[in-house]
Amino acid sequence: MPKKEGKGMNKKKNHEEKMRVSFDLDEVLFINPNYIKAEPQLKFPLNIIYKERLRLGTPDLINELQQLGYEVWIYTSSFRPEKYIKRLFKHYNVHFDGIVNAQRHLKEVQQGNKDILPQKLPSKYRISLHVDDETVVCSLGPQYGYTTYKLEAEDDNWKEKIIEKAEHIKHLPK
Repeated sequence: MPKKEGKGMNKKKNHEEKMRVSFDLDEVLFINPNYIKAEPQLKFPLNIIYKERLRLGTPDLINELQQLGYEVWIYTSSFRPEKYIKRLFKHYNVHFDGIVNAQRHLKEVQQGNKDILPQKLPSKYRISLHVDDETVVCSLGPQYGYTTYKLEAEDDNWKEKIIEKAEHIKHLPK
């Protein structure tokens, strides 16, 4: 006679945690189209409301990561409201699993701590890989327990490199 699973075992098996990948906004997903290839601009009047331009391939990358089983988050030091970020990306058929903006970071991470903490702390949100363009954010990873991918300004292979980095982290021994 087969053994019955104990309470909670089935729940744990079905609710295995997904690995989280987060992206900064400015100079990573939001770019200047004069210097970096961009997604087509939103149509009028949306292009008046949402002036930011997305790096070419952003929607494909985020959707592919989610199809591969990753949670995809935004972790930005900007004060753009969460609703604004969600609505902008909705027009590109992109949904995020979590958003941390500067306001949320100050409330949940800094929390009145007298020591000044880094402007981003992905490990606080169990983010396994954070994609950023800032050297200082990337250099603090080992000290604060998170892994980063430093995105260069123009890189036609950025999507493949990020997926490769995420897959590498996912398969590291725990």
